[in-house]
Amino acid sequence: MRNPGTALVRIGELSRRTGVSVELLRAWEARYGLLRPRRTPGGFRLYGERDESRVRRMRGLVGSGLSASEAAHAVLRGEDATGASTSVPPGIAEELDLSLVALDEPGAHATLDRLFSAVPLELSIARVIVPELRSIGDRWAAGVLTVAQEHFASALIRSRLLSLARGWDQGRGRRAVLACAPGELHDIGLVCFGLLLHRHGWRVVYLGQDTPVDAAATALRRPRADALVVASVERRRFARAASALAEVGKRTTLLIGGAGATAAGARRMNAVLLPQDLADAATQLAAGTQATRRT
Repeated sequence: MRNPGTALVRIGELSRRTGVSVELLRAWEARYGLLRPRRTPGGFRLYGERDESRVRRMRGLVGSGLSASEAAHAVLRGEDATGASTSVPPGIAEELDLSLVALDEPGAHATLDRLFSAVPLELSIARVIVPELRSIGDRWAAGVLTVAQEHFASALIRSRLLSLARGWDQGRGRRAVLACAPGELHDIGLVCFGLLLHRHGWRVVYLGQDTPVDAAATALRRPRADALVVASVERRRFARAASALAEVGKRTTLLIGGAGATAAGARRMNAVLLPQDLADAATQLAAGTQATRRT
């Protein structure tokens, strides 16, 4: 396939040309927005000469001693005005917080519009969305914010993220079923994980909050899925479902994540423990061979 004079290649060929592993290329794309592939109608990513040039510059800067984050910023700052920025607009996080705390729905949506148009989704999630939700939760727990403010912020951000998830089961990539453990109602982290996983070319079947284990197991079969991801912010949710999940883990690739997931719990459930960092978790599952059961 060609794009007006520019050869487009799959990620394996990009890896061969640049000497950078496929897994690392995917990580650089997800975390820093370094690569900006085009998609075929079937959902496959195709990379062009600009992507190859970025990777070569990135590799050279990392080799000179810069951290990956510093190198990525240096590469993208050096692009012309057509390249998307990876710098969060100054004050936008504070602006979002003020709107959410004030229960200002139009203001919050306008700020999110500006955020998503300024930086890639992955960076919006990592640098603004997740920190803001944690801050809101901490201030609610400390009695600084009301239940109404916490619920308003969570509901608005959740609905906005789910609007970005439309079509995430389209394409020809591998498919993952995402579900919260039985009784778990906090699912924004799982939504974010699904969006990041979709950026790696995976299709997502999202079951959401408070999913019975048998329902998740059924979803693995219709349509056929390659992995089940179960999340919870509380250990007790996993503990109550451990036996049922262990049976599922014997038959398919089972991964657990969230604040309630532990290495000991993963062993009991025949599962893979995902990293707490959402980008790292998505990269690990997408890499496949890197997701090994912990003993």
